[in-house]
Amino acid sequence: MVTKKLLQVALFSVWVMVQQSYAADSATPGRAPDWPFDVTTLAAPDGSVTAKFVSFGATMTELWVKDRDGKARDIILGYDDNTELLTDPAHPVFNPVVGRYANRIRNGTFSIPITKDPQGNGPNVFHIPTNDHDGQDTLHGGIYGWDRRNWTIVEKSKTSVAYFHLDDADEGFPGVVKAYATHSVENGGILRTTIHATASEKTPIMLTQHVYWNLDAFQGSENILEHKLHVDGSRVVAVDGDAIPTGPFIDVEGTPFDFRTTQAIGARWNDTVNLCGSGCQGYDNCWIYDKSEERTPGLSLWSDVSGIRLDVTTDNPAVQVYTAYWLDTPRKKVHGGPSLNYTKWSAVAIEQEGYIDAINTPEWNVDQIYYPGKDFHWETTYKFSTIE
Repeated sequence: MVTKKLLQVALFSVWVMVQQSYAADSATPGRAPDWPFDVTTLAAPDGSVTAKFVSFGATMTELWVKDRDGKARDIILGYDDNTELLTDPAHPVFNPVVGRYANRIRNGTFSIPITKDPQGNGPNVFHIPTNDHDGQDTLHGGIYGWDRRNWTIVEKSKTSVAYFHLDDADEGFPGVVKAYATHSVENGGILRTTIHATASEKTPIMLTQHVYWNLDAFQGSENILEHKLHVDGSRVVAVDGDAIPTGPFIDVEGTPFDFRTTQAIGARWNDTVNLCGSGCQGYDNCWIYDKSEERTPGLSLWSDVSGIRLDVTTDNPAVQVYTAYWLDTPRKKVHGGPSLNYTKWSAVAIEQEGYIDAINTPEWNVDQIYYPGKDFHWETTYKFSTIE
């Protein structure tokens, strides 16, 4: 959990950063006057998908797909006022690109080459501001990671938008990283995001797109416990009380983590107490895919209420599934807000990612260090259809 003081400091720091960017960039030719909260709408020619994005965090703010009756529903969480992506002190991380290093970093510290135990201060030891579990770890890239940075549109059409972000050793990470994120929609219910990043020197990069899904859009149900979930993964990363990997993997056989055979998310709900942390009920865990999921879905999610089905293919080796236990944020109007809140289990965040905190777990032999000549690439495709 993030302390109130940390939240206040973080919010003020981000506010200052954004105000400085406004002042420096308000006259930039071609930049929208409401940047970085300028809305770009993408629509598939066949009407199967309509998505909206803002430059702040390269964030998706709305996603409309058709249910089994042909009615469009906005199936992701968010705000009616997109400036709350910056100002909401709860910072639920609604649907942005997350980096430079997604998920958690133990003690906010790593070294290059990586080590199991933290080294003393030195030229190859890096300290990132901690912002989670009362300062025990860094979550999603630091106090203001890529999700709270101003990206710039570099290319746009009716069906795609490309954003650029320059990470100039922000938050204490080494070197400069240049990142391009492209969102696109296609006929047949396709939404795709690709991210390409280059580094000026050795640095860890591990990204995700932190999307909160409710496939009913709060029409006919109030939570995702009856959503059906399939995950092609027989291992889950074992973590401690601060959600930091301890090294081993959990075999999902015979546990509430086993979604190799499709189950309702809430099918074994009584068995999920404390799985996502002390006193938490539900999931906030990292599954390791059993194989490459670039051609066949590594994860599928659907609702019998709306009939909407989501199939995810990705070049990532892992996926974090978070059932939003800590969520308490006013809903969009289209979801019944603002008098009603998004609360625990209102949605499921599905984050395609690398092995979490592999930069502090060398026994996995997972290389997440990038440098000139070794670029980072991330790609995920979301395919929507309907079930009867």
